[in-house]
Amino acid sequence: MKKVFIVLMVILMGIFAFAQVKNPDMIFDATLSEPDTLDPHHAYDTSSGEVIFNVYDFLIEYDGESLSEFVPMLSTVVPSVENSYLRDGGTTYVFPIREGVKFHNGNDLTAEDVEYTFERGILYAPAGGPMWMFLDPLFGVTDLKSLVEDYVGDSWDTIFDDDMNPTTPEYEEALVNFYYDVIDPAVEVQGNEVHVHLARPFAPFLNIVAAAWGWGAILDKEYSIELGIWDGKAEGWWKYHGWTKEQSPYSGHAMGTGPYKLVEWDHAQQRVTLERNNDYWRSPAPIRRVTIQGIPEWSTRRAMLETGDADIIDVPPQYLNVVKQMEGITVLEGLPALSLDMLLFTWSIDPESPYIGSGQLDGNGIPPDFFAADRNVRLGFAYAMDYDALINEILKGQGIRISTAVLKGLLGFNEELPLYELDLQKAEDYFKSAYGGRLWNTGFKATMVYNVGNDTRRAAAEILRDNLAEINPRFQLEVRGIQWPTYLDDLENHRLPVYILGFSMDFPDPHNFVFNRYHSEGNTGKDLGKLYEDFANLPRPEFGGRSLNKMIEDAAAETDPVIREQMYLDIQKFIIYYTPNFPLAQTLTNKVTRSWLKGFIYNPMWSGDYYYNYTKAE
Repeated sequence: MKKVFIVLMVILMGIFAFAQVKNPDMIFDATLSEPDTLDPHHAYDTSSGEVIFNVYDFLIEYDGESLSEFVPMLSTVVPSVENSYLRDGGTTYVFPIREGVKFHNGNDLTAEDVEYTFERGILYAPAGGPMWMFLDPLFGVTDLKSLVEDYVGDSWDTIFDDDMNPTTPEYEEALVNFYYDVIDPAVEVQGNEVHVHLARPFAPFLNIVAAAWGWGAILDKEYSIELGIWDGKAEGWWKYHGWTKEQSPYSGHAMGTGPYKLVEWDHAQQRVTLERNNDYWRSPAPIRRVTIQGIPEWSTRRAMLETGDADIIDVPPQYLNVVKQMEGITVLEGLPALSLDMLLFTWSIDPESPYIGSGQLDGNGIPPDFFAADRNVRLGFAYAMDYDALINEILKGQGIRISTAVLKGLLGFNEELPLYELDLQKAEDYFKSAYGGRLWNTGFKATMVYNVGNDTRRAAAEILRDNLAEINPRFQLEVRGIQWPTYLDDLENHRLPVYILGFSMDFPDPHNFVFNRYHSEGNTGKDLGKLYEDFANLPRPEFGGRSLNKMIEDAAAETDPVIREQMYLDIQKFIIYYTPNFPLAQTLTNKVTRSWLKGFIYNPMWSGDYYYNYTKAE
């Protein structure tokens, strides 16, 4: 009898132990992939932004779930006309810097750190990075090169040689003066305040500063100089411009004031380890340690969630019903997201791309200008996509149809605009018209890649592949998975002929997506290549002689909301006709965690989880 009692006690203790919170002072977050870079001025993806979000602080932050209200962070106030910290007709923002804040290395936060951060980001400004968001309101341009060219009065290639050395002493002197005359006056330190001067009033500016992705993160000037980022001097600033992410010492380093410190980034395991900052100015985080690991295999993430080894996992919509059956799991679905999945064409493909076969229109490949040369090709792809199958079967209803990158809920969205639909006959007609009928007879061969572990993108690519083959067996689209960093490298270097990307808004205004997706200087526009730049700069009768680029710029500057809305409507009609790229769905999102994880706050402007909010308790 005694032995039976002991056995029962062991069983009950085992059940009780399993019911307890596993690893109560740790969070394990099983995501799809590791970060791309930890340089706040280069990072432009959610995996990178999530780490930066937790290691660094920003001047201000969103107030919980609000998209329009802010609270102070490293600045002690949120500038407004009412509190007199927004001045000069909306062109000067004043940020008093909080005292007593320390970086993780023990250095004190100062106003000079904030000034340095702004200036370093603007001068660094890597191609395809997020710094256009500061260049636009501060200087009225989106590219540092054009700002320099306007000041110096000559082209970038004339000013610099291939090694980024000024080609004449006169150019070198002008570049030094450019810093003193243009960059330095834009962000000034006055006592413990930082004054940011804009070229024009820009309503979304506070959204840009507060965006918890990376570009608003405040750097340690002293540490950055020691690391070799920029020495803070006017002389030679150009040597620090436009580095690749591999060149930047911040690619694998982080030194912020945030609630967590970077302990390790293990590339082999795709694992980032964060440790609590016990000296955090607001008070230490409840959770001591956070592990974020890229685990592409769904089955592994699922098993870790079920056993309690993972507290948070990424769940593709098609697997939501699986996790709903598990005990001790919290599932939130249908969360409104200001995000978009798009299918994009590279208009100027790198001729050395491994994804274009022979590189010719001979049935064994595609030419580098395949998508640029004929609008019929792009429309054929648009009508070969089964959007309803993607939303209903793959996204499990977690998406809605939209016509362009103007999202539902924003100024300019119009449900009366036409939608692309699955229509194989219409797609066939467009393909038969492409290249004067040659494409239909010869066919094509190309590769469409997706990032490994992203089953949604894989499934969408396979839908397109199968429909193209049904239209014409000579249309051969291979679908292949590659790692996320490789995907981003291929994208940046124009090697991807056709691809799918998801975008989350940088700030909740139509200009954000319209500029980035359709302006040739936007993040996506630059990826499309030179032929798209030519297309976007061509004067158009639809816009009264203005180019698409100019129309987008004018819409952003328009202050009358009625006129502005009509301008966005005109832009969308143009986009639908020419189809430079097209949306698959405005996505909804979900959140799946162990139920013992408490404190989740959803804000679509956050790049991921803010672990500072979390506790673990049954």
